[in-house]
Amino acid sequence: MSMSVGAVANPVPGRETDPAVKPETRPVRDRLIDAAEQCLMAKGIRATTVSEVAEVAGVSRGWLYRHFPDKAELLGAAIVRLNDAFWTGSRTRLDEVEGLDEQIAVGVGLARKESETPGALVLKLRQEEPEAFTACVGLGVRGLIPEIAAFWESYVQAAIDRGEIHPDTDKAEAAEWIARIMMSLATVPGEQCNVDDHDSVLRHARRYIVAALRSDPAAS
Repeated sequence: MSMSVGAVANPVPGRETDPAVKPETRPVRDRLIDAAEQCLMAKGIRATTVSEVAEVAGVSRGWLYRHFPDKAELLGAAIVRLNDAFWTGSRTRLDEVEGLDEQIAVGVGLARKESETPGALVLKLRQEEPEAFTACVGLGVRGLIPEIAAFWESYVQAAIDRGEIHPDTDKAEAAEWIARIMMSLATVPGEQCNVDDHDSVLRHARRYIVAALRSDPAAS
C-alpha cells in the first residue's frame, strides 16, 4: 500500500455542496465513502487521515465532519461497503460454477486476487490491521472465519442436495472447515499445491476436501 493519496485523488461529483467547492451532483456522503475507499486501498486503516479523505473527496475537513463525526465512523462506513461488495461479487461468480470442488477452487482464486479487487480489500485489512479494523466496524461484527463459513453454508447444502457429499454432513461444521482450509490455501503457499494454478487447487479440492465430505460423519 505504497501508492500516494494524491495519485488517486479524483473527486466524484456530488449533489450536496460545500461552500468551499464548486456545486456537485452526487451526495457528499457517497463521495466521502468513495474517497475513504481509495485511501484505504492506497494506505490502509492506520495511515489514512481524515484530512486526506476530505482532500480526495474535494470537500473541506469541516464539511466532512458534518457527515462523519470521526475517522472510525468514516472508515467503518467504507469498510462495510467494501465488505458487501466483496461477498456480493463472490456469490455472483461462484453461482456461475457447478460443483463444490470447482467452487472451492474459484473461491481460492478470488481470495488470492484480493489486491486486484477493491471489494476484497476488506479481507486484507482484517488480516493485516485487526485492531484498527475492529475499532472501525465494532465488536459486533463476526470474525473472519465465521463470516466466510456462513458464506459457504449454502454451497455445502447445495452439494448435499446434489448428492456430491454425504447426506448426513453437518453443513455449518463442514462450511467452517472449508473456510479454514481456504484461508490457509489463499494465504500460505506450499510445495504440493500451486495455489495460483486453478487446476492444481481444483485437484486438491477434489481429492481431499470433497472426497472427505463424501464419507459418513458418524463413521469417524
